[in-house]
Amino acid sequence: MIPSSFILLDRLPLTPNGKVDRASIAEQYRLAPPNSIADADIPNPQPQTAIEQQLIEIWQQVLGISNVSVQDNFFAIGGDSILAIQVIAKARQAGMNFFPKQMFQAQTIAELAQLAQSASIPAAQGIITGTVPLTPIQHWFFQQSLSEMHHWNQAVLLEVGKIKPKLLDQAWQILLAHHDALRLRFHPTETGWQQTHALPEAMAPLIVFDLTSQPPNQQSPALETTAANLQTCLDLSTNPLKIALFQCDKSDRLLIIIHHLLIDGVSWRILLNDLQNLYHQLQQGQPPQLPPKTTSFQQWSTALSAYAHSPELLKTLDYWRDRPSPSLPIDRPGSNTMAEVQTLGVSLTIAETQALLQTVPTRYQTQINDVLLTALIQTFAAWTGNSTLLIELEGHGREDLLEAIDLSHTVGWFTSLFPVWLNLESSQDLGIALKSIKEQLRQIPQRGFSYGVLRYLAEESVQAQMRSLPRPEVRFNYLGQIDQALSPPFAIAPELAGATRSPLANRDVLLEINGMIAAGQLRFTWSYSRAIHHSSTIQTLADQFIHHLSQLIQHCQSPQSGGYTPSDFPLMSISQAELDDLLTDL
Repeated sequence: MIPSSFILLDRLPLTPNGKVDRASIAEQYRLAPPNSIADADIPNPQPQTAIEQQLIEIWQQVLGISNVSVQDNFFAIGGDSILAIQVIAKARQAGMNFFPKQMFQAQTIAELAQLAQSASIPAAQGIITGTVPLTPIQHWFFQQSLSEMHHWNQAVLLEVGKIKPKLLDQAWQILLAHHDALRLRFHPTETGWQQTHALPEAMAPLIVFDLTSQPPNQQSPALETTAANLQTCLDLSTNPLKIALFQCDKSDRLLIIIHHLLIDGVSWRILLNDLQNLYHQLQQGQPPQLPPKTTSFQQWSTALSAYAHSPELLKTLDYWRDRPSPSLPIDRPGSNTMAEVQTLGVSLTIAETQALLQTVPTRYQTQINDVLLTALIQTFAAWTGNSTLLIELEGHGREDLLEAIDLSHTVGWFTSLFPVWLNLESSQDLGIALKSIKEQLRQIPQRGFSYGVLRYLAEESVQAQMRSLPRPEVRFNYLGQIDQALSPPFAIAPELAGATRSPLANRDVLLEINGMIAAGQLRFTWSYSRAIHHSSTIQTLADQFIHHLSQLIQHCQSPQSGGYTPSDFPLMSISQAELDDLLTDL
């Protein structure tokens, strides 16, 4: 029970009402920027075990920061749920085993190290074959009845230096055999779409385009034209992915196009990391080696089908009952297809992003989505005149709710889509608003995971109830930090990779808002139909969103901010008012 370190203060900082300002102490002495006076004067607690030292190195690598302490809170120094999955994957490669929920329960290295287990969840290491039940998000895709559904992809275009095609193709073929979801094929049947695994030898090889014979100023346009054509050439039944190397004068480009049915944002991090490691191994003459497989996509989807009929899942049904959903204002009636889509971008400053990741979470024990969605509903309330908002939230979907499942190094499309009803409660106080939205998000059962299972896999009577619910008109997705996804010489290329979706495809929402942190800066793209909304309308909304987000960050940096909410004390049944009274008494 003796603290691992002691700090001597000349005086205790006080709040305006004379109480000890604990938040100020935490910010100054535990979360100060690297190389600050606080860091120089106050040593971080040192790791006491080999496991703690390994976890420090993993956290530093995943978070991209140095000077991590065993007492630092993962989510207070920039961590999020997606990065937590990467930590778990790297820890398991080092012989330590955790579950995602343990990262939320034990948020420091000192706590997490005590939960490390040497036994891992067994997973089939051979080639997976046979049919695979459709997952909820795959059911969602096919029920869209999209025009040219083969053209609904995800793609990355990388700058890779001068690379050897033979070694690259060898690494790619190893990946296709290792990550079974990349070999999924889709066929329509009388009872609906069916997916099966193809054998590795059925894979298409690397395509090489030599652009060095063209003048340097024509190489980029030629690349972009070819990339745009390749985006349209996938086939769900034979080859729903392509990889192409463009040989250029100074630095080659690598284009990977994969149909969304096979991959998601977390999977890209796994895939690109494996590809880089394999290529470096082959380049150095080392035997190619990948981490052991985790739970297969086939086993996961089969387990979901069984879970769809469990009493535990049905207990969450009441939460998803009908709630009011006022329609968004429109500027004019018009079509809502990909051909009409316009996109604009807004961003925080690097300093604001750093504060959002490291200072803001400690004030109200929040996660980043709590703050982002508070700013979002403030923005929409001013636009619609309504204090409530129904949005569709997109999550990574890799929840550890099922027994004997480990998805930390599994490629596939695991995304969860679920409606979230937010109520601003007409509060003008930023702290009250933030605490209210935080609590509303904490009330979502299973972090939204149950919605898709009920909607697409449960009994028909349950599915019918879910289909009758109002549909959100706004989709929101925070993709996390992508800075650590690539290592030199791999980097995002400046050229365009082509349209990832067919212009004929219908859109099922009016607004799509996607955010990510790249180069240390939080950026958001707002996508809308120009046939329905004026660009000035959406630009005003996007600017107001950044304005509200900046205000929340400034509020959380003030000494007067801070507080707890009932979800911070899960063993207590207490309201916010009762908690406030109790904390005041204490």
